[in-house]
Amino acid sequence: MNIGDKGLDLIKSFEGLVLTAYMPTPQDVPTIGYGHTKTVKMGMKITEQEAVILLKKDLGWVETAIDTYVTVPLNQNQYDALASFIFNIGATQFRKSTLLKKLNSGDYAGAADQLPRWNKQKGKVLNGLTRRRKAERELFLSKAVIANKTKTSKGLFSGLLALFVALLAIFKSKKG
Repeated sequence: MNIGDKGLDLIKSFEGLVLTAYMPTPQDVPTIGYGHTKTVKMGMKITEQEAVILLKKDLGWVETAIDTYVTVPLNQNQYDALASFIFNIGATQFRKSTLLKKLNSGDYAGAADQLPRWNKQKGKVLNGLTRRRKAERELFLSKAVIANKTKTSKGLFSGLLALFVALLAIFKSKKG
């Protein structure tokens, strides 16, 4: 599974688009685009198109974290909410979290209830993080179709379909 439009929109709405490098908070790191931090130096400038490209590249590690650490099925909304959360707190913090432990034990509601706890930076409650966690929790708890967590199901199906078509062609050629 990959992040969907709701997840991208959620991240974009909270990260905001800034085309010149800046410091989001005094103890933070230089940031540009939609929360991109790698390779950023103060004074750097990008276009909106470059910001979208950077965001999509940045989400690769987030998707890897979800695929690696989450062992239960997720629907698209749960996946998107987790992607926003992990993009903000990092894979290491997610891996160590009570949220992940609850989620992997099948306690989806308990996992969702952990999100609001992650609204602090250096021990101080930040209103922006409080709003973000509320939005992530609402998305996580909203209804969506359950997706198959098996990473190879699409590839396996495509391979079997190709094999079937090839066998059908062989049988037809032997008949005629």
